[in-house]
Amino acid sequence: MRKYWGIIFTLFFLGACKEEKVTVKHEELKISPVEDPVVTRFGFNFDEFNVHLDTIKYGDSFGELMLKNKVEYPKIATISEKYKDTFDVRRIRVGKPYLILKSKDTTEQAQVFIYENNPIDYTVVDLRDSVQVYKGKKKVKYVEREVSGIIETNLSEAILDQGIDYNVTHNLANVYAWTIDFSMLQKNDKFKVIYKEKYINDTVYAGAEPIDAAYFEHNGRPIYAFAYENDSLKRLVDYFDDEANNLRRTFLRMPVEFGRLSSRYNLKRRIRYYGYKVRPHKGTDYAAAIGTPILATADGTVTESTRRGGNGKYVKIRHNETYSTQYLHMKKQNVKKGQFVRQGDVIGWVGMTGNTGGPHVCYRFWKNGRQVDPLREELPQAEPLAEELRPDYYAYINPIKEQLDCIVYPEKIEEEDLLTLNEIDETK
Repeated sequence: MRKYWGIIFTLFFLGACKEEKVTVKHEELKISPVEDPVVTRFGFNFDEFNVHLDTIKYGDSFGELMLKNKVEYPKIATISEKYKDTFDVRRIRVGKPYLILKSKDTTEQAQVFIYENNPIDYTVVDLRDSVQVYKGKKKVKYVEREVSGIIETNLSEAILDQGIDYNVTHNLANVYAWTIDFSMLQKNDKFKVIYKEKYINDTVYAGAEPIDAAYFEHNGRPIYAFAYENDSLKRLVDYFDDEANNLRRTFLRMPVEFGRLSSRYNLKRRIRYYGYKVRPHKGTDYAAAIGTPILATADGTVTESTRRGGNGKYVKIRHNETYSTQYLHMKKQNVKKGQFVRQGDVIGWVGMTGNTGGPHVCYRFWKNGRQVDPLREELPQAEPLAEELRPDYYAYINPIKEQLDCIVYPEKIEEEDLLTLNEIDETK
């Protein structure tokens, strides 16, 4: 071994000391003055204007803002009429930020009005010379993020505890809405998620994108989900598992995202209040806070949106010749009779109208005109990925699946370890 170290040392010494002839050419160094780069925002050099930044306040209107800043009424009228498809001046919202770029002369007349529709999109009204109105987007940086967790109480807590946008919870619930009943999650269920976060100017957080891929282990059953453009179903993006099965079904598992299953369909139910007489319960109850959105579990047409007796305020939807659903005890309906709704649309909000001991939605399910238990029905699944698309699909998901498999779960601190940590803190 000593021999090898001697060889290594010799090679290093020779390499470090090897002479090289270096020719240095002396030239007169000319230094040019450095000009400050022009910084633009929204496509304008703010140094050329007096900049006024504010937010829309209650009672503000586009016309009044312009008149206050010396824009003539005919020009305001032109913007309101000619460009209403690009910028509907009636729809400016309280709390939205805006900028007015004013001339630097004594008149301080408005030259440009910039309305921020959201953190990324904005609308420019260029008032100089002939009016121009156009939309723009801020430069957005997308950063991929990996998240994992182990359920202790519920999904929201497992994700929010890591300081992650609530929309990730919402998006994950949507991905698995047809395959997992989130009211029945078990302690130690696990999940992994890959998604992208948006940043403006590299630092300003602008929200989370839809989930790219996920893994959920519920009751020991692993379920992968991969976002994939699926032209065969004429949908922009669908989620499929690792065997190319579509995760969608024709019906959602439940009509509220995070409700708690409080009472099942039971034809032999006995209630003490009624002397333990059999009083069948043909609905499935999900307890949730008053005001929780109630979702249509499938596409269909509203056949009833009314209030009646013990049902309270309710909505009934006909989905096809076979299936209908009903949603009882609403605080308020959000749809009218004859209206077509899509799966996941908010049709009302949880309340306590009618005969009810607490806030919940009673979900009733009809098949061929007869009420049945939706939790026992084998609901039809959406079409799987077409055979001819599967080779490309598998090639696409294989590296993503490997990435998911390599994500580690956060370390779980046991109760005794937590006590030890507390003891250490106290001795400091």
